[in-house]
Amino acid sequence: MAQSVVGIFDQRSEAESVVRELIDSGFRREDISLVAGNVSSEQAQSTTGEGISGTAAGAGTGAVVGGIGGLLVGVGALAIPGIGPVIAAGPLVTTLLGAGIGAAAGGLIGMLINMGVPEEEAGYYAEGIRRGSTLVSVRVDDEMMIDRAVNIFEHHHAVDIDRRAAEWRKTGWTGFDPKATSTPTATTAQAARPQAPVASPAPVATATTRPTTTAAASAGTQRTSEKETAIPVIEEELQVDKRVITRGGVRVYSHMVEKPVEERVQLRDETVKVERRAVDRPVNEADMATFKEGTVEMRETHEEAIVGKRARVKEEVVLSKDVSQRTETVNDKVRRTEVDVEKIDAAPSIRGRGYDAYENDFRSNFSTAYANRGYAYDRYEPAYRYGYTIANDERYAGKEWSAIESDVRRDWEKSNQGAWQDFKDSIRYAWDRVRGYSASEAAARTQKQSTA
Repeated sequence: MAQSVVGIFDQRSEAESVVRELIDSGFRREDISLVAGNVSSEQAQSTTGEGISGTAAGAGTGAVVGGIGGLLVGVGALAIPGIGPVIAAGPLVTTLLGAGIGAAAGGLIGMLINMGVPEEEAGYYAEGIRRGSTLVSVRVDDEMMIDRAVNIFEHHHAVDIDRRAAEWRKTGWTGFDPKATSTPTATTAQAARPQAPVASPAPVATATTRPTTTAAASAGTQRTSEKETAIPVIEEELQVDKRVITRGGVRVYSHMVEKPVEERVQLRDETVKVERRAVDRPVNEADMATFKEGTVEMRETHEEAIVGKRARVKEEVVLSKDVSQRTETVNDKVRRTEVDVEKIDAAPSIRGRGYDAYENDFRSNFSTAYANRGYAYDRYEPAYRYGYTIANDERYAGKEWSAIESDVRRDWEKSNQGAWQDFKDSIRYAWDRVRGYSASEAAARTQKQSTA
């Protein structure tokens, strides 16, 4: 049963990154679609009546589409009443332009419903596109790929559409209006940060700190009596609380598809044949037993195929979460009344994690994966260090392993540190750990590389 993974992103660059990673991960280009709002009216021709007047082709469209034109098929720009100018790519653009259904916002919503999206949520997605966000969907026929698609969407911070709709309602929004013509006001989450060329980025989660006391008295406040003078020393304490931030989400939608099947079956037909034979012999007792009036019947039979269907559970798609604990150091400043004139030094700044922060993790990975080969950790330590180095190299920022492997292999072999095949798994593991994957995720990605 085919399923679709749908997500929406505030920044078009995030959506483009999702498309690129989906393709790099083995998803077919013809199964990936993208619809982006906030396109200037010059880039898309308006549509009126019951049909689309055309797409905006040429250099203008190319300027809006950017890098997507080289990734997906069927890229075009058009204007949809109620949503406005959009660019679309993949199977959706063909459907939008076909049969005139793109002439109304209901065409887009109808397509989402056909993909398995509930009608109310389809209206949320249409409203998001109208407000400048970008929708990405991927059709998945192989259910084993569902988890991979979901992880990619989550990694790039897909918007929690229910939470976003709740924010719209706080500003007076009551639901998607296909007749709307004005540009809506930015939501609280979008307005909280400077606007990007396409859409504002998602809000950043920060720790909440608050002092337990306030500086009600300054250093000059004194309590004086005849015998003594008291200067109160007031000190603030840092209290760190926690709150749960929803970073986004991914929904998996399922819908039914049909495919023709055939089976061959042997059928049997019986036909009665009557013939007369010339005989000349004496009558016996058996013949005399039949020498009387009577009736003899022989029936003909015909077999027909009877078709039935039986449903069986062949596979299960399980959505789960990996929960990990991390320790985060929160740095802030607290005030304290000082009665002397010594200067209070500023708190030291936080520096990036150095190689030593990963040393124990790399040793643990070595013990699990390579210790049984008869070598010491020192043999593989240069490989882990090399993976750490390239993960921090600005030349490879934002790139996937498949895009850089040939370059880093060439550099490794130039240094004459050993055969690439012997050490590439250690290099890849360190690369993934430094880029933010957990130890289990990095080990799984390395194992997949080894068996590919």
